[in-house]
Amino acid sequence: MKAQEIAGKIAKPIFNKYLIVFVAFVVWIMFFDENNLMQRQKNNQELAQLEEQVDFYKHKIEADKRKLYELQTNDANLEKFAREQFFMKKADEDIYIIVEEK
Repeated sequence: MKAQEIAGKIAKPIFNKYLIVFVAFVVWIMFFDENNLMQRQKNNQELAQLEEQVDFYKHKIEADKRKLYELQTNDANLEKFAREQFFMKKADEDIYIIVEEK
């Protein structure tokens, strides 16, 4: 008799209809919903990657703005840039291009 009473006391809260609905809801949200835990983790990883890209491009934009300002304000820098990037030269100069092999 004691064992049945103990089992009844344990089983009654376990089979409570509100608890069953709550557990079913939690399982549904965690595994079957459109925004389940795996999808949320994937979205968080993608967000972190995109934030890294945003930081990279912000730094790149700042560097390019500085370089553009230097080219617009200093003729010596403009000449140096043209020589390095477009292989421009003066009439009496020769250019030798050295390519490093890996």
